[in-house]
Amino acid sequence: MAGDGETGVVTTVPAGPADPPQADLSRTERRGITAQGLLTDAWYLAATSAELKRGRQFRREILGEPVLLGRTSAGEAFALRDICPHRAAPLTAGRQVMHDGEATIECPYHGWRFGTDGVCRAIPSMVDPNAADIARMRVRAFPVSEAQGLVYVHVAHDPRRQAPPAMQAPFWPEAPGTPKLVTTRIFAAHMDHAVVGLMDPAHGPYVHQQWWWRSRRGQKEKAKAFEPRDLGWAMVRHAPSTNSRPYRVVFGPGVTTEIAYMLPGYRLESIRGERGSLATLTCLTPETASRTRITQIFWWDSLVASALKPFIAMAARAFLDQDGRMVDLQNEGLRYRPALLWIEDADRQAKWYHTLKREWAASRTEGRPFRNPIEPVTLRWRS
Repeated sequence: MAGDGETGVVTTVPAGPADPPQADLSRTERRGITAQGLLTDAWYLAATSAELKRGRQFRREILGEPVLLGRTSAGEAFALRDICPHRAAPLTAGRQVMHDGEATIECPYHGWRFGTDGVCRAIPSMVDPNAADIARMRVRAFPVSEAQGLVYVHVAHDPRRQAPPAMQAPFWPEAPGTPKLVTTRIFAAHMDHAVVGLMDPAHGPYVHQQWWWRSRRGQKEKAKAFEPRDLGWAMVRHAPSTNSRPYRVVFGPGVTTEIAYMLPGYRLESIRGERGSLATLTCLTPETASRTRITQIFWWDSLVASALKPFIAMAARAFLDQDGRMVDLQNEGLRYRPALLWIEDADRQAKWYHTLKREWAASRTEGRPFRNPIEPVTLRWRS
């Protein structure tokens, strides 16, 4: 698999998701990654805060698991496995009711009630309340973190694990306040292909063709400095390319940009200029092994950006739609599982992504800290 110090100009990689880490399974259970190549023991974006209404709940799928996302009438966000352990009815079809002063989810089938911690609080059909220890009956509760207008869910590798997550949920200092704009799309793709496609620095002139953005005739050689960051890397802050004229129009002179990526699937672009700043966070959440939710969140403190919000929303939707159509085209070829050819330097970030995935899984399997193997480097390509 690419990424282990490859130095050749062209690297051949399998078409499927990254291979899981090699471990001695006779002695150690593999952790940190599923058989489908999706990372566990990780925080994923589940929803925006605005989506969670008080006293309501809805379903999302994360890593193939049905997840109930809800907010109590008191404002607490929570997440449970959306399957009642009694007869498998979805708890999202039930209602929130108060039980002994606390919010519970009532199953629509037989009225079993579960607290936001997943522990059963009541079984109405039981005549003798002491006939069974209902506190031993529970549904999986996922740790939840809510900040900056976003709700994250932690998916542990072992669903029976009750210990708090070893790492804190993501926090973005470049994104103050609540989001100004949110755009979402579903890609019919494994998360690996969605991540690699969205971080690809060379596809812009071909996939994103707008009169106001790019032209194939405007391709230039790029040279950008990269450095390792926590759980990822960053294209360090620099002046934007000459064909990125909209940045200077909105944010004024002296504009700079930085693009960072962090496992399991976060890409943050931060733009600063004399007339304001903007942060665009792209979150990738694997719903299943073949379906990935893409959520783009925008924050800004620019009066010009506020005035241009309808245009920014149109552009964001257009970009995701174009990337989504390319994913659909790519799927036509991936059905035949061809070997893929990756080149230096344009595909180096794709190799880094797979390298970091393997290191994440190896560190979880071996019970040691994550070690980022990326080193500072300048990459060159044309786009």
